[in-house]
Amino acid sequence: MPAGLALAPMAVAYLVVSLAGPRLIGRHGTRVVTAGSVVQALGVLLIALAAWRDWPHLGFGSLLPGAAVAGAGQALQLPNVMRIVLSEVPPARGGIGSGAMVTAQQSAPALGVATLGTLFLTLLPRLGMREALVTTLLVQLAGIVLTGLLSLRLPRDIG
Repeated sequence: MPAGLALAPMAVAYLVVSLAGPRLIGRHGTRVVTAGSVVQALGVLLIALAAWRDWPHLGFGSLLPGAAVAGAGQALQLPNVMRIVLSEVPPARGGIGSGAMVTAQQSAPALGVATLGTLFLTLLPRLGMREALVTTLLVQLAGIVLTGLLSLRLPRDIG
């Protein structure tokens, strides 16, 4: 229960911010996705700083700001990327396009969790809990930065 409670701010922020996505994309174009990467990176950095500062007493209050900010950043990315990519798929190929997007949507997080989880468990015996967690979060942060840079290749506007 406490672990689920710690992630609640991320889920709530994701829900609220994702509802604004279509309006934001309409107003600011696809750079909303890039902004989402920046926001998510800030959230993960806040989580890493909280883990470094508060370990071993890391709790809900310490994680809340970073989790909420990271969730808001994720909400500016995933649903909007799906919309942007699918808007470029011709209607006759919509089934293929949506199938490819759903496959990527399911595969990427599983691969990320497996990779970061393996890294964490590999580092744990040598570095200890706090350092292994912070290092893993910093590697995740590098992935978020890469995603943000790749988002600059998205078409500026969607039609």
